[in-house]
Amino acid sequence: MQGLALQRCFNHAEREAAARCPSCRNFFCRECITEHDERVLCASCLRKTASSSASLHPLRATLAAVLPCLAGLFLAWFFFYLLGAGLLAIPAKWHNGSLIGSAFEEGD
Repeated sequence: MQGLALQRCFNHAEREAAARCPSCRNFFCRECITEHDERVLCASCLRKTASSSASLHPLRATLAAVLPCLAGLFLAWFFFYLLGAGLLAIPAKWHNGSLIGSAFEEGD
C-alpha cells in the first residue's frame, strides 16, 4: 500500500490527499473531509451517517410526546381510583344522613 503522501484526492485528482475516510476507504483532500463525532469522514459517508441518525429522531420525538401523556393519564386514573376507594370506605350511616343528623341533634 502506498503512503498517504503519494495519494491523491478522490474528488480532486490534482490535490494531495490529507486523510482517508474510514467508511469508504477512499483518500480525500482537506476540503473534502470533515470531522464528525471524533471521526474523519468524507461528505458522502457523512450524509449516510446523518440520514441514518435522522431516521431515529421522529421515533424519539413521538415517544417524548406520548410517554408524558400516558403518565399523566395513569396519575389521573390513580387519583380518581383512590378518591373512589375513599368514598366507598365511608360508613353507610354517613350517606343516609343519620350520622350527621344525630350530631346536630346532640348540639341543640
